[in-house]
Amino acid sequence: MTRLFGTDGVRGIANADLTPELAFRLGEAAGHFLGEKGRGRIVVGRDTRRSGEMLEAAMVAGLCSGGADALVAGIVPTPAVAYLARELGADGGVVISASHNPATYNGIKLFNRDGFKLPDELEDEIEEFIVSEREWERPTGAGVGRSIKVDDAVARYVAHALDAVDHDLTGMTIAVDCGHGAASVATPRALKELGATVVSLNCEWNGMDINDGCGSTDLGPLTEMVKSHQVDFGIAHDGDADRVLAVDGNGEEVDGDLIMAICAVQMKEQGLLAGDTVVSTVMCNLGFEVAMREHGINVIKTRVGDRYVLEQMRSSGASLGGEQSGHVIFLEHNTTGDGLVTALHLASAIRRSGSPLTQLRTVMKRYPQVLVNVEVKDKGLLGASAAVAAAVREAEEALGDTGRVLVRASGTEPLVRVMAEASDGDVAAAIVERLVEVVRTELDG
Repeated sequence: MTRLFGTDGVRGIANADLTPELAFRLGEAAGHFLGEKGRGRIVVGRDTRRSGEMLEAAMVAGLCSGGADALVAGIVPTPAVAYLARELGADGGVVISASHNPATYNGIKLFNRDGFKLPDELEDEIEEFIVSEREWERPTGAGVGRSIKVDDAVARYVAHALDAVDHDLTGMTIAVDCGHGAASVATPRALKELGATVVSLNCEWNGMDINDGCGSTDLGPLTEMVKSHQVDFGIAHDGDADRVLAVDGNGEEVDGDLIMAICAVQMKEQGLLAGDTVVSTVMCNLGFEVAMREHGINVIKTRVGDRYVLEQMRSSGASLGGEQSGHVIFLEHNTTGDGLVTALHLASAIRRSGSPLTQLRTVMKRYPQVLVNVEVKDKGLLGASAAVAAAVREAEEALGDTGRVLVRASGTEPLVRVMAEASDGDVAAAIVERLVEVVRTELDG
């Protein structure tokens, strides 16, 4: 049986894989496992998907049926829920979002009272409760939980994000693509409060346009805006705003590796980079590792997933970590990837340095990297494929120490991600083409 929880909660096609019935049961479980004997208070937030209202209603019903109070924050970024769980003294938080996935998908992810994603062991307990259809005596009368609206959820989160930086942004013009997602209620507001002029793009929504050819999943619209307007740089969020990518004044992409490199170097200069260490994943560009080494910064690499980055940060005492995809964690300010906090740190770094992003990005030279997402029938067969393993070994031997290869199953989609880096982009492309062929033959046969 496929595990209910992936690398970032429960996710699937809304009303098909992720049904109201499942959301109800997850609500019951959240109240039971996160609260005190079902008498907890759980923050509930969602992104802008049409199915979000349906799943929110089911989740809140499940929480209340189990005796927990639902603190309903409405449309807010994922990091806002992690923060509000702590700020409101709640027992945990629930986010209804499928992050960067298309609008037909949705997801449910859980945070504990400290704003951290749940460990695998607790997710397994919750899954066992749901799969076994285990019940407990439901409360009645005054024992039933309540639904309580948190009217100032966005204001609280924005105020918290503003406390993360100490620079006024007056005079800066920043393009913002919110991807028709949850960032729409927070990022433009925060930048304006710091004095920046904001040129907004895709900051409205109809429930079905989230991540659709925009935001961090497609930088094309933001790139065109940066090129056609007098702006300092641009930023783009995914649907739930736990990640951010940037575009410099020339319209060139600045990914999570580059953002972390810029911030890590400045933080070290200020004495704010704990242990002179940054945590990244096996997907980080080789150029990132080289740049950090040149600046005397240690890089610890983890498996892909911001939850694993966070686990390593907590165990090593690191204050900065993240992923190439734009999930960046400033642990002093939040317990999960926070697109708004990251964007504010990047803007502050530009202001502090007095140099444009086009100059700051030279801190790191990217190795050519080719990544292909291969849709397969059964990604679970990847680990057992001798042919794929042999093809990977062959590619690694050919590259030696001039590059690397990574083939991994997606944690949230029916995909296998095939990536190669090399000093020569054509070599990387040829290696990926060969590996994609093997993966398709082995996993779609």
